[in-house]
Amino acid sequence: MGNAENSALPQMSHRAQIANPFRAMVFGAMADEMIAAGADVVKLSLGEPDFGAPPAVRDAMREQYDGRPLPYTAAMGLPELRQAISDFYKERHHVDVDPKRIAITAGGSTALLLAAALTVNEGDEVLIADPSYPCNRELVRAFGGKVVDVPTNAGTRFHLTPELCREYWSDRTKAVMITSPSNPTGTTIAFDTLKSVCDLAKERGAWRIVDETYLDLADREPDGSDVKSVLACDPDAIVCSSFSKFFGMTGWRLGWMVVPECALEAMDDLATNFFLCAHTPTQHAALACFTPETLAVCEERRQELLERRRIVVDGLAEIGLPLEVEPNGAFYAYFNISGTGLDAWTFCERALKEAHVALTPGRDFGEATADTHVRLSYAASREALREGLRRIGDFVAELHG
Repeated sequence: MGNAENSALPQMSHRAQIANPFRAMVFGAMADEMIAAGADVVKLSLGEPDFGAPPAVRDAMREQYDGRPLPYTAAMGLPELRQAISDFYKERHHVDVDPKRIAITAGGSTALLLAAALTVNEGDEVLIADPSYPCNRELVRAFGGKVVDVPTNAGTRFHLTPELCREYWSDRTKAVMITSPSNPTGTTIAFDTLKSVCDLAKERGAWRIVDETYLDLADREPDGSDVKSVLACDPDAIVCSSFSKFFGMTGWRLGWMVVPECALEAMDDLATNFFLCAHTPTQHAALACFTPETLAVCEERRQELLERRRIVVDGLAEIGLPLEVEPNGAFYAYFNISGTGLDAWTFCERALKEAHVALTPGRDFGEATADTHVRLSYAASREALREGLRRIGDFVAELHG
């Protein structure tokens, strides 16, 4: 008994000890605790559309639970769903993607994990825009890679450029990782810039990993056409995507990736070992995403998000919180709070405690804007956005005395 009490605990892995928290989730959890205690909190911290899954998808999921067997699918996913995604790329983005190159994953996060597992060795460097989605850094580090944060600013729409890539490139650079539209800034990378970055990486023998989770929420091009996928300029890029945002299926945990043909066997092996297959009934239900009726519903929701964006852009301007680049893709506004006299973490902490509004500090997304910027998600309802902005306005007014 005494020996058991005094025995040393086993040591956790290095990756577990160095992993950073996802602070958007931390602030969301703090908000939930306040709500449970009776506080009226407006949650503008998480990128979770309030629409839920489209009606036909919900109906299709209910049908799956009629007692039928629900066996594993192949590790790469349900063939019919892979074909439906291939058809979607053809019809919406005018690119041909062989369905055998499409892997169905347990959420977009698993697609990103598999992309890192496929490409990163110990000591490899991966160029990532700063600011950008924080989990990507943790995934690269988990496989022994080194993240090279490339500082960006409003002048580059907070995206990588060929010039920045050349500046931060080394003989250890193994991949560039791009998220467009961006989380946290909501901005898309210009297609010509995307092509130039991919061309540079390809010439230098590096992988191109592009997260297009928010692609189908992006504004149309000036000529009215849909925003282009990276596959239109770089067919061998690794593309990660998700059913969470455009289709509103956040908790359903279903995503996909497009894999170069040279990596298909390795990807099949990795997928089998990491998660065996994505959730079978969800894969079947997701087939309903690609009907004309469901796509029309999703387009209506995209238009609604445009209305919400206008509320946020105008509201931040009225408060006097600079939005240096207006979002045109993902449902985020990344605004500058340096004029308030607070750092971003303190601003978010006090906004939650004093104004009962949950936001996400820039520290989540990198060092370049860690103390100066805050992310607001306008995936919430119009009413919640108006109320949240009113409270933020009052809070900022009090800060200015």
